[in-house]
Amino acid sequence: MATIAIAAPHPAGIEAARQMAAEGGGVVDAALAAAAALTVAYPHQCSIGGDLVALVRDGARGIVRAVVSAGAAAAADPAPLRAAGGRMPAGGPHTVTVPGVVAGWAELARLGARLPLARALAPARALAEDGVAVSAGLARAIRNRLDVVRADPGLSALLLDKAGEPLPAGATLLQPALAATLAELSEDWRHFYTGPTARRLVAGLRARGSLLDMADFAAHRAENTAPLSTTRDGVTWWVAPPPSQGAALLAVLGRKSDPLTAARQAELSRDALLGDPRSGGIDIDGLLLREQRDTAALPSGPKPAGDTVAVTAVDDEGNAVTLIQSVFQSFGSGIADPATGVVLHNRGSAFSLDPAHPGALRPGARPPHTLCPALATGPGRVVALGCQGGRAQAWILSQVADALLDAPDPEALLARPRWVIGSRDLNRPGPTLVLEPGVPDSDGLIAVADGLGLAVAEVPGPHDEAGHVQMARLRGGVLDAASDPRADGAAVVLTGAAP
Repeated sequence: MATIAIAAPHPAGIEAARQMAAEGGGVVDAALAAAAALTVAYPHQCSIGGDLVALVRDGARGIVRAVVSAGAAAAADPAPLRAAGGRMPAGGPHTVTVPGVVAGWAELARLGARLPLARALAPARALAEDGVAVSAGLARAIRNRLDVVRADPGLSALLLDKAGEPLPAGATLLQPALAATLAELSEDWRHFYTGPTARRLVAGLRARGSLLDMADFAAHRAENTAPLSTTRDGVTWWVAPPPSQGAALLAVLGRKSDPLTAARQAELSRDALLGDPRSGGIDIDGLLLREQRDTAALPSGPKPAGDTVAVTAVDDEGNAVTLIQSVFQSFGSGIADPATGVVLHNRGSAFSLDPAHPGALRPGARPPHTLCPALATGPGRVVALGCQGGRAQAWILSQVADALLDAPDPEALLARPRWVIGSRDLNRPGPTLVLEPGVPDSDGLIAVADGLGLAVAEVPGPHDEAGHVQMARLRGGVLDAASDPRADGAAVVLTGAAP
């Protein structure tokens, strides 16, 4: 009988996990069911039309693996995009790469699920068919991107009422096309890449001018690889390797004397050095700030906004999952495919159009990724962390990570005011330090920001830009979990049935 601590940014994810525990599922089943439910309840932040990055720990063997399921497009052609402007478009069909979520789920299931993947998809399918209440977060996102929603027939049909007005919080969100797609994937998840689901998605994309084809979908594989790690004071921190920005988190962890300078240095290094190892060498030492690089002399990547969900789960045997799945910007590319009900991401907007950049748009390349799940392991501890926050995920996690190793009240810790840095990704005209009210040593941070050439913006709190952290933990044989109050979520400890 497994006991599982799990946190997710929406209660539908927790309820789906509860169903898996009641059926004898383990930590992977619970995390998968929560992740699938979130693609229905939180279409502004994640979808089966997005990507996934995860870390999985085998408690019996103490082994951590990274699952990176980020798609590419073999037929990518940067020439017409360069001719149209200096950067990738923020949305539209040319920002859609092959979605990796479904293949990522299948790989996670292979690594440790006790139940068939179809069981993990069942609660999500029911939510799509029977309806889920529009959350406060989704209602905000519809209002904030109303022009994008109204411009797309699929999003309009999904998110506007009969009078063409945004669905308010509490309204019922019905997604019959997505329910049918989830039913199809329950029969065989490969349908998303080689079967009828893929054919519908490709037809819809190509009608909009995308270069993606069936061969691109069929070629997609989730990568199961070794994570990056660093050990300090007996605790090992694990993150996903490039194209994930996980190295940025390792670079700033432990630099408590001047966290803002460390974050700014890591940000500049990430923007200049992050790309796809499959397409060329990646400067890991530069990303980790082990060696200084003249980033001003290097081409910098684009700075699009991002939106994600994190699910974290740990059981009483030290098995753990932390996964992040995303459509990148709210509602991704701004395309909801009517035939499948799938909201398609805009992860391709993170490509650079500079051919000298390691994250340049190239045939078959995966874009640089903001997704940054993290695990910590040490004597008597397993901590799974993840957060919403786009490009700021590393700085958000760095402010809570060390304290969460032993915090007696993790929910109170996650509620504390935080700061982030960014520019276009935070809707700021230039590099900016954004502070919630009451951030510790805000005067010192503002002074450092001035020296770094950062503008300063103070925002009402709690604020979405400060991220939605999810945490699950095994500490001294005791399980607990916490969900950030900035989200709509919850955290519970579940006692399941015998497998």
